[in-house]
Amino acid sequence: MQLFFAAQLYIVTFSFLTSVSFQMLKFFFATVLFLTVTTAAMAQLSVGYHQSNLPFVSIGYEINERLMPELRIGTDLVINNFSPELVLTYQFINKPDYEFYAGLGYRDNTFRGPILPVGLNLFPFERKNFGFHLEVAPIIVIEGRSVLRGSFGIRYRFAGE
Repeated sequence: MQLFFAAQLYIVTFSFLTSVSFQMLKFFFATVLFLTVTTAAMAQLSVGYHQSNLPFVSIGYEINERLMPELRIGTDLVINNFSPELVLTYQFINKPDYEFYAGLGYRDNTFRGPILPVGLNLFPFERKNFGFHLEVAPIIVIEGRSVLRGSFGIRYRFAGE
């Protein structure tokens, strides 16, 4: 059931990705293929908002409590110039109250290039669905100067099985 939901989620986001580069589409399909292969994985959906000089919303699908592919879309841009990101993170430290992660991804359109996020998710409340996060992510811009983006924000995890 969760795999079916993940497939639907990524199919819906495909409509947003029709105007992005071929490299971005290859990365997108590799992520979908990875999700398809992990059929026995326990997973949960999460959404978040990152505030920074390049703010964005995110939707992720946590697999086996360690791996999370995430689609991120810039929120501070005009609609014909939005900047999607696809990121795959791994949680090196996964405690009930906090998670430390690092990953690799690709950002398209504005500041196009690879992205290397490193961050911390904090879940200070008794119910561990709602939390806060901090992230630093160098963006290695292909056509210009690289950017170091720092962000903070909120995250909500929908209950898994």
